[in-house]
Amino acid sequence: MQLLIATNNAGKVREYQEILQELLPEVKLLTLRDAGIDYEVEETGETFEENAHLKATEYAARSGMTVIADDSGLEVAALGGFPGVKSVRWTGPTAEDRNRELLKLLADTPPEARAARFVCVTVCRAPDGREVVGYGEVGGRIGLEPRGTNGFGYDPLFLLPERGVTMAELPPHEKHAISHRGRAAHAIAPRIAELVQQE
Repeated sequence: MQLLIATNNAGKVREYQEILQELLPEVKLLTLRDAGIDYEVEETGETFEENAHLKATEYAARSGMTVIADDSGLEVAALGGFPGVKSVRWTGPTAEDRNRELLKLLADTPPEARAARFVCVTVCRAPDGREVVGYGEVGGRIGLEPRGTNGFGYDPLFLLPERGVTMAELPPHEKHAISHRGRAAHAIAPRIAELVQQE
């Protein structure tokens, strides 16, 4: 049984490998590089779910395999939900650039008004069109400065007030237990197993 992790984002690949090896130890996980696919699906959707469907559909068709794909991002309440689906594309090109620009946008926003959430929509799709969709989110706050070296993206800025740490300060197994990506994957793990078994 094989499952293709359909993303070129190295951080996502690593997290899905860590999450799914625990949830589905009997499934062999492959990357796009393993499958010989050098292609980036254009994210033209207006929602996380639309983009996740676009990627899952295209990569399942190109690979002939069951794939798992997602779209995820950060929504900041004080910015009206921005950057949302544009989380990786609104400025850049690096995560450090985006974190720095986000802090500039929130420079006049007090800590208690920096509520934010990470959102993830995960789609597992078989080549014949059967699919399952998982949703996960985690609430927190945007910190005043980056902290921690784990994770990727906005993790160093995403503060978990009840724990007093950022996502980037959590060890991977703790992060995956509460993260938006971990929750989305956990929600559909039994159905993923069904899809790969029926190939």
